Amino acid sequence: MSNTSLQKCPSPDMPEFAFIGRSNVGKSSLINMLTNHKKLAKTSSRPGKTQLINHFLINETWYLVDLPGYGYAKVSKSHRNKFQAYITDYIINRPNLYCLFVLIDARHEAQKIDMEFIEWLGEKQIPFVLVFTKSDKLSKNQVSSNVANYKKHLKKSWEELPPILLSSAETGLGKEDILRFIAETEPNLNNSD
Repeated sequence: MSNTSLQKCPSPDMPEFAFIGRSNVGKSSLINMLTNHKKLAKTSSRPGKTQLINHFLINETWYLVDLPGYGYAKVSKSHRNKFQAYITDYIINRPNLYCLFVLIDARHEAQKIDMEFIEWLGEKQIPFVLVFTKSDKLSKNQVSSNVANYKKHLKKSWEELPPILLSSAETGLGKEDILRFIAETEPNLNNSD
């Protein structure tokens, strides 16, 4: 189910785990890797392809929710503001949102837009996990350095850091960790493929 309004989302009777990140962070590729479906979430070289709240029912027990990216997208400012409004409404008001997976491009040091979004989640007390995508594009030392850079920035205002996972849609890195986190967050879920 895809829509632009919290009111049109499926009945909130199953746990939801949502995925969000800056445009072009590799969100669709990660979702496709997690679900073993190469074309479930539409991938594109053009940032901002996802513009709807997309619900995917997994094993008849939980929803994987694909949210539009924040930040840069090749759409008008008014259109971007419109979908930012319904993303905000979903994140703050969805009663069955168990956790938000915030995707960060591992190739970059801490970006202002990501840090602002993370701080906002903290202020709103939204449970979230940081997932560093495209980890295969750098050496392990470079990835560790960039993750450490984020941790350093977060420690300025956070007493306890959120869970941090590494992923790669190319190699499958992080798939088991993400699915295990979901299963441990909601033990009644069956995450078998």
